Amino acid sequence: MRAALERLAPGTPLRDGLDRILRGRTGALIVIGHGEAVQEICDGGFELDSPFTPTRLRELCKMDGAVVLSADGSRIRRANVQLMPDSALPTEESGTRHRSAERAALQTGMPVIAVSQSMNIITVYAAGERHLLRSSSELLSRANQLLNTAERYRERLDSDLDALDFSEIGDFAAVSDIISALQDVERLRRVAAAIENDVVELGSDGHQLDLQLQEITGDTQAIRRLLVADYLVSASGLPTTEDINAALESLRALSDPALLKQQEVATILGFPSDQEALAAKVTPRGYRVLSRIPRLQFALMSTIISNFVTLPSLLRATTEELAEVETVGPLWAKHIRSGLDRLAE
Repeated sequence: MRAALERLAPGTPLRDGLDRILRGRTGALIVIGHGEAVQEICDGGFELDSPFTPTRLRELCKMDGAVVLSADGSRIRRANVQLMPDSALPTEESGTRHRSAERAALQTGMPVIAVSQSMNIITVYAAGERHLLRSSSELLSRANQLLNTAERYRERLDSDLDALDFSEIGDFAAVSDIISALQDVERLRRVAAAIENDVVELGSDGHQLDLQLQEITGDTQAIRRLLVADYLVSASGLPTTEDINAALESLRALSDPALLKQQEVATILGFPSDQEALAAKVTPRGYRVLSRIPRLQFALMSTIISNFVTLPSLLRATTEELAEVETVGPLWAKHIRSGLDRLAE
């Protein structure tokens, strides 16, 4: 669906053709792809191999049948075609054109577009999904509202992370502090994903919006991963990359109501979910603190943490003790010690 929406973004030739069809109020059925699966459900019409232009699409869609484009949308392959997909395929659509479009998309695996003559709307069917195209003004209005929400979530996340920094350095962080930060960053990620979809659909009109979004969310993926790396309970000591990825995927899979429940997030991290456990003190491994030291790679962080185990032990380590860690050496040890001293001030 995302790839299909990129082809249909404002400013593209195909979107220009669809807008012309809407203005003419003639309706249309368009298949993007000309493979064997598409040929099997096509009946009648006439063969073409003409370069795509918006005006040609508009004229060909004045006929009742479907128009079939090449997979890249650069050529018109067939016109005035009757689509005959398997009638046993499920569809929730009631109109003939839209039922054919949904079934054709399911059967062929190609994106299919239906333009409603009576309702003056464009519907895209792809990868088992149904998407209603909206105008740039509608998309921008919705995206700006979501961007305001993202900014509020970011402010709350930054506030929680500042408080967590203080409590980690002082060694009095609680499980509930970590869960609050993870809830913030996951909510921000979900709003950002919704905005990204709008940016794709807006095409060139969404460039400025994309820049604003990146400014707000640029480091959120790293924050999520480092929080989980610091606090995920692991029987083998340090969590593996697979352990971290699995926890992040479980967090992503939570429904919005479940994400608001601290007990649900605690379970994903491996903590008990009772109220007393949520208030209990927890000690970080030190990934998040080490990540704030310039040029320090994740693999070297893991080597250091495997030697010192917890952040308090790491903060007490001398330059000489750091230099004794394999692959660290005197120069890195001095750089790390200096960085830790600055963060602890």
